[in-house]
Order: sequence, then structure tokens, then C-alpha cells
Amino acid sequence: MADPSTYRPAPGAIPTSPGVYKFRDAHGRVIYVGKAKSLRPRLSSYFQDLAGLHPRTATMVTTAASVEWTVVATEVEALQLEYSWIKEFDPRFNVKYRDDKSYPELAVTLNEEYPRVQVMRGAHKKGVRYFGPYGHAWAIRETVDLLLRVFPVRTCSNGVFKRARQVGRPCLLGYIGKCAAPCVGKVTPDEHRALAEDFCDFMAGRTGNYLRRLEEQMREAAEEMEYEKAGRLRDDIGALKRAMEKNAIVLADATDADLLAVAEDELEAAVQIFHVRGGRVRGQRGWVTDKVEDVDTAALVEHALQQLYGGAGQDERNESVPREVLVPALPEPAGPVREWLSGLRGSQVDLRIPQRGDKKDLMTTVQRNAQQALALHKTKRASDLTTRSRALQEIADALELDSVPLRIECFDISHLQGEDVVASMVVFEDGLARKSEYRRFQIKGFEGQDDVRSMHEVIGRRFRRYLQEREQTGEWAVPEADDPGAADGTGAPAGPIDPETGRPRRFAYPPQLLVVDGGQPQVAAAKRALDELGIDDVALCGLAKRLEEVWLPGEDDPVVLPRSSEGLYLLQRVRDEAHRFAITYQRSKRSKRLTAGELDSVPGLGETRRQALLKHFGSLKRLRAATVDELCAVPGIGRRTAETVAAALSSRTPAAPAVNTATGEIIGDGDEPVAAAPQTAPSQETP
Repeated sequence: MADPSTYRPAPGAIPTSPGVYKFRDAHGRVIYVGKAKSLRPRLSSYFQDLAGLHPRTATMVTTAASVEWTVVATEVEALQLEYSWIKEFDPRFNVKYRDDKSYPELAVTLNEEYPRVQVMRGAHKKGVRYFGPYGHAWAIRETVDLLLRVFPVRTCSNGVFKRARQVGRPCLLGYIGKCAAPCVGKVTPDEHRALAEDFCDFMAGRTGNYLRRLEEQMREAAEEMEYEKAGRLRDDIGALKRAMEKNAIVLADATDADLLAVAEDELEAAVQIFHVRGGRVRGQRGWVTDKVEDVDTAALVEHALQQLYGGAGQDERNESVPREVLVPALPEPAGPVREWLSGLRGSQVDLRIPQRGDKKDLMTTVQRNAQQALALHKTKRASDLTTRSRALQEIADALELDSVPLRIECFDISHLQGEDVVASMVVFEDGLARKSEYRRFQIKGFEGQDDVRSMHEVIGRRFRRYLQEREQTGEWAVPEADDPGAADGTGAPAGPIDPETGRPRRFAYPPQLLVVDGGQPQVAAAKRALDELGIDDVALCGLAKRLEEVWLPGEDDPVVLPRSSEGLYLLQRVRDEAHRFAITYQRSKRSKRLTAGELDSVPGLGETRRQALLKHFGSLKRLRAATVDELCAVPGIGRRTAETVAAALSSRTPAAPAVNTATGEIIGDGDEPVAAAPQTAPSQETP
């Protein structure tokens, strides 16, 4: 536990200008980001007597080892910089909203030559128009099915679209009139884009003019006795009205507004947002958060607005920010937030608390939804925070650690009968998986079933990189209080940031606890690797699978945790996650190796055409079953080459199932998809 007085800036060194500040721990990791209208009084408030601080704030300042700041010109710039740093550094003591579920949205890919209507989840992409979010994906599909009658925009995937263009025949939707069939040239790219833009206008709430135009066309067709055309227009109008009826009118004056409500207790908070466009509820979403910092309702509202609008791409900003934003409490001060929202929209945004009328009644409904969301969240995760804290404390007590291990890293080795040897590193922070920190390793120096030697190598590689990066960035020395650089933030330590990419380095942070999958031999190998590098401040243990025993270096007898122990359960989760991640990587390497072996010997087939075949069919099993004509449909594959490939593959039998000798688990069947299995974390390797 650090003493805040050791890194307190000198009196008068902190400027009185607006700015953003960062607290870093002893390893240079950013643990808290904040902004202030005046930096001096705000930062000074953190260095008062610990007894006078909120418990969460006291924990933060005693965890930190340095503080730095950046001066900006206005409070709006401070708001923008604070959001950027929170997204970049993900500080553990900042409020971090997380979706209580993944909400689907209706997306129109205007960034493509032939825009496509589809259901999307996750982060927004540049050039794509989004509508929603909706509570259920089936609600989107019902709406789209009704609108395709009037706006026959394509909904097929790029693969289906490409296939239809090759064969010259549209899909079923093209035959029944629910797709304009641009794949076969029934409409030009410009005509299809006009349909997509009309679809977007209708979904954005501009429905009245379009309906009146269709009604006028229907009357003109009837007067000219074109009754079939008039009948089609009548049915189109009916379909549009049914689609509109799915969104109830909640504000009679056709208002565009977002309503935000907060329900909170001492530990957690839930936020609910209703998106109202054209007086109708077009979408709803919710977030929950642990209150890891001392914040009131106004601060929660400010963080929620940053989360809601700060991540919008440049093309989507005008659409995402409505004319009105209704909240239960105004941020303090409200002027910079209002100015920031107006800048995103490009016109004035009214940020206020509804006082009476329909908007006040609707805010009550949103508030009720927030309270129900918080109650449901607490029911699902009852005692979750308490359980994680107890598990970490039990581990610290059992291993006789000085403090609870907030960061745990676990390593596992995987191979198939001594081939394709790989290792995985998974990271748990505060008892939760941090998948962005996962790493995987190839063991290339040797082949064989020597898990001990592999463990020694991978531990050495991981911590050798840690030492290299620490040397490059310094020892995280805190600048002296009278250092002139401390007054403007330039004298602060560089931190574990790569100067070329601006992102944290791969192995910049050491764990408090290192866990290896195995018993005494694996633990001894890991300990030897740490000793060789002179690292003595990282606790080490191993978890053996047979009896779930915890082994410590240099001990003849294991530590046996009770079967009902939350600490043992957490260690098992960490070990199992490392095993899963290693097996996934090993399978992908084996699949690629087998694929290359099957096709490398086909005469006249180069790397480019091999990749084209695998991408087109997706797996060796489908490739073996393909006919010569189907092979010819692949770009770059002629009939003679197709006949050669078909003859070569048909003469071979599928690979027999292989078994992992360490686990007894079947590793694929020789017909796995050629593409690597989805990764839960970025692929990174050490040299």
C-alpha cells in the first residue's frame, strides 16, 4: 500500500486551468482518469487525510504511485480527452458501463456498392447506417420482411450475392419480388442505392411524405384504370402501416429524443435509454456498472452520455445525437456537456430534465425499466463481487501472500503426440478474465512430449520480454515534486506505452500470482526460469489435475484447499481457461498443417489457387465431395486443374481421428473448417 504523500505534487505546482489527470500504479499502469474545471483544487482533494476520503477513493490513491496531468483550453476539450483516455487505458477505478446484454441493431451497409440490410451487433462500422437497438433480433426481421415489399433492398450475404452473379440466377427473394436482384442486373447500382436510401429515410422517421406519395400514386393509377398497379400500391401502403404500428406512439408531437434514466445503490448502477424518433420508440438499451469510484447521479449521467455518444463514428454522429436528450439529473456543470453534444450533432441539442407532460410520464416509464434492470442484475449476480473478493483472499491466505493477487496469469502447454507444441497465457484481473491480455506461444526449438522443458521456455520468454520492456520505459520512477516537468505533465514517467503504436506494450505488467498447469516438475521449471532472470517478486504455484492439488516451489507436500473453497474454484477456472485457449490454438495449427499436406502434392496447384479452393469450400470434406463442375466455378480453376484436384483427393482416405495423449481428447477429425477457430483474444507471439 503506497503512501499518497510520497507522490504528492509540490504546493503551487498544479495549474488552475482545466485539464485531465491520470493516476498510475507502481508499474506505470493507468488506474484512474479524471477531468477538472480547475486542476489544483481537484487534485489537492485526493491528498487529504485518508480518513476523510470515500473508501473507494482511498483505495485508489493508496494503489497509485504517481499522478500526471494535461492542461487543455476548455472544459469541452477536457470532456473529450477524458473519454479518449478511458477508452485507451481502461482504468480499473473508473466507472465502466457494460451492456446487460448484446443488443441487435438494424444496419444498412451504405459503404458497399450494393447496400445490404442486415442484423448487426457490436461496435459500429464507418459508413453503415444503424437503427435501434432492438430488444430481439426477430423483431428486426419481422420489420424488414414487411418493408422489403416496398423497398426491395438485398439482404443476402456477400458469398450468396457473389454466387448468384456467377451463375446468373437470383435467389428466392429475387423471384418473389422482395429483392430488386442487383446481382443479375435487374437494377443498376444507382437505382439499388436509391432504394436503400429510401429505406433509411423511412426507418429514420420520415414516413408521412412517403406514405402520401404512395397514396397519390395509387389514386392516379386507379383513375387511369391501372388496377393491378393500384392494388400493389395499396398493399405496399398496408405493409408500411403495419411496420409503423410495431412501434407505439409515445410522444404526440413527433419528437426526436433520447431519454436516459438511472437506478443505483451503494455498489452498482443501471442505466436505461429509450430512443424516440418521430414520436415512436425506435430502440431501447441498458447498461450496468460497478460503482468503483465515488460518483453521484449527475456523474453517472455524464459517464453514460460519453458511453452513448462518444464512440459514434464520424459519419454516424449527426444521426446518433437527437435534438433533445432528457436526463434525471444534469451533469455539473451542464454547459460543456451540452456544447459537446451540439458539436457532435452539428446543431443545438437541448439537454434537460423533463418537468411535466408526456415526456415526464415517459421518463417515469424509463426509470421503472432501470429499476427492474438493476433488480434483475442483482438477482443474476447475487454476491458475485463478494464471492470474487473471498476467492482472492482465500488464495492469498493459502499461499501466504502479502496481498490478494489482483492479476493472475496462467500458462498451459498443448501438443499432439509431441507435434505442434504450443503454449497459452491467460490473464484474470480482480477474479475476471481479461481476454485482451491473452497471449499464445509457439514452441519451435524442439519437438517432443517434454512439457517441463516447454514450460521453462515459455515462462522465460514471457518474463524476458517483461524485463526488456521495463528497460525501454524505465523503472516507473515518480518525478520529483519540484521537477518543472511535473507542472504540465511532461515530467511523468513514459509508462508502458509503445511510442510507435501508442498502445500498451504486450508484456508490460507482471502478475501478482503465476499459475502453471501441472505439478511439481512444471512448478520447478517455472521457478528455474524466474530465478535465471532474477525475478523474485512474483508468487508461483501449480495446479495438478489429478487431485486438484496446489503445488508451491520447493515444497514436498501440496497445499490442499477444501473442495468447497471459492479460491480453489477460481484457480480451476483460470487453469481450465488456459487449457481451452491452448487447445484452440493447437487445433488451428494442426488443421492448417493437415490442409497444406493434402493439397501441396496436387500437381499444378500453386499457393494462390490452393487458398482460393479452401476459401470457397470452407473445409477439406466439402472440397473432397465437390464435383469437377463445382471446382470449375472457383475463380482461377480451369477444367483440367479441376479434374486433377478431384482425382487427387478422391484417391485418398480422410485422416483418422487423432487423440491428445495428455487429455485423451479427440483433436479434430481431419475435416475441420480450414479457417482457424474464432479467437477470444488477439494473437500475439514472442520472438
